[in-house]
This record gives sequence, structure tokens and C-alpha cells, in this order.
Amino acid sequence: MSATVTFDNQVTVAGTGGPVLGDADFRFLRDFVLQHCGIALSDQKRQLVQGRLLRRLRALGLKEFGSYCELLRRDPDSELGDLASAISTNVTSFFRESHHYDLLEQTLLPQWLQQKRRQGDRLRIWSAGCSTGEEPYALAMVLAEALERHGADVDAKILATDLSPQALAGAREGVYSIDKLGGVSAERRRRWFLRGEGSYEGLACIHPRLRELVVIQPLNLLHEWPMSGLFDAIFCRNVVIYFDKPTKERLFRRYAGKLVAEGYLFLGHSESMHGLSDDFDLVGRTVYRKRPA
Repeated sequence: MSATVTFDNQVTVAGTGGPVLGDADFRFLRDFVLQHCGIALSDQKRQLVQGRLLRRLRALGLKEFGSYCELLRRDPDSELGDLASAISTNVTSFFRESHHYDLLEQTLLPQWLQQKRRQGDRLRIWSAGCSTGEEPYALAMVLAEALERHGADVDAKILATDLSPQALAGAREGVYSIDKLGGVSAERRRRWFLRGEGSYEGLACIHPRLRELVVIQPLNLLHEWPMSGLFDAIFCRNVVIYFDKPTKERLFRRYAGKLVAEGYLFLGHSESMHGLSDDFDLVGRTVYRKRPA
């Protein structure tokens, strides 16, 4: 095992020359991430942060974590997305937590489409923290099928947002390896994916019809939200798990303000709103409905 040699805040691992995250730099990063991303990093996350940010140092040609911290001080917005992407775990898949999609398909969408068609209103769903696009495209499959099934001439769209530029690039590309389609039924694979050939063998591309339904935009949930209209449902799954309690409370309050009367908020399987908001009622497994005014 190599020894660690420290000179003030410049830390390297003897025998490797690789930088190690010093106390002052870790404190700065922890405060920065909490302020700009709402992510609370405990002392136990220090090695994880060090390991993941080493890749950013290499990509940027930086030799020390101090230089990286200085970059964040000078121009925080330029690196914020890459930093958040590096320290968070983007695990996603098509039709993850399938009971949410079942509720949409069997109950909510038929009701909404009937109502929207009668009132001439629009239908909007927000995938907040869309990662590489599996969630919004799965939502688009269910929505497209519902529009066909119920013959609804309704202005329907899905907004997909994320802070990570790499994740958004993947979502916009809409190309996935075949082994990533495990949650998609054989019928939906045939209907909603274009199978690659030749050099694209083993890949599948999202059908253009689904692309029409999904609008992909960068967004930091802690910053200003430019959307002017309200949403019928918001999917924010496996996102708030990273946030501290005050950030969760503020976020749930803001979500309530962006939902229509009795709109729905979907959280991840390990997330809960218990003790964090009086604006919602639990109506299903990690499914919450906005309380009437």
C-alpha cells in the first residue's frame, strides 16, 4: 500500500503521482454541490467524489483538485452539468417501476384525454431528471398508444429535462443497445424502435413518432423554471434521493405550483414525501396527487 504525502492542501499518492482530494478542496466541493445542485455529500462520499472527479481532471487537463475548484469559482455554470453527472449515479431503464406506467395507461390517460378533448385543453407530462431518455420515451410509447386508442385529437407533449449534458446528448440521440430494451415488450419493440443494420447492428433507434412527442431541454431543478404552463403529471423518480431535507421541501412545493388541480407526482421506489409536504396525498405506490385548493 502506498503512503499519502501531504503538503498544505496539495495531496498526492506516493508512487503514483495522482492527485488526492484534500480537506479544503473537499469542503469547497461539498458546499458548492449543495448550493448549486442540492446534493448533500457526507464525509463518507469523499473517496467516491475523488474517484469520479479524477476523470474530469484528466478530461480538462488539470493536475490538481485545487485547479478544478478554481475553475468552479470562476465559471460555475460551465462545469455544473458535468460535475453533477460525475457525482450522481444515472441508473435508468425503459418502463422501470412499471406500476406507474400501468396507472397512466389504464386509468389516468383515458380520463385525461376524454376531458382534454371535451374542453379543448392540452396535456403535458414532465420527466424531471430524464437521464438518457428511457423514461420520457417509455412515457411517449404509452401516450402515443393512448392517443390512437381513444382517438383523441389532443395537443399532448412530454417535457424531458436534466442537468447533465452527457445524459441529454444520449436522450437526443435516442439510440440504445438491444440489451437495454429488457423492459420493453416484444410488440412495443417492433412498433416503436428501428433496428440497426450493418455497422449499427445490435442497436435500436427511437421511432420518429415518439420524438415528436418529447421535448428535451437542459434544466437545473434548483434554478428558475422557464415553463409557463401547468403539467398534468410530473415524474421525478430517483432524483430527490440525492437532496437534503430543505431542498426536498422547496422542490415539492414548487412541483405543487406547476401541477394542475389534482395533478400527479411520481417518485422513485426508495423516495417518500412523508413529513416533507402538505400539498399532496399518497394515492398509490410512490404516487402522489395534489390536494384540492
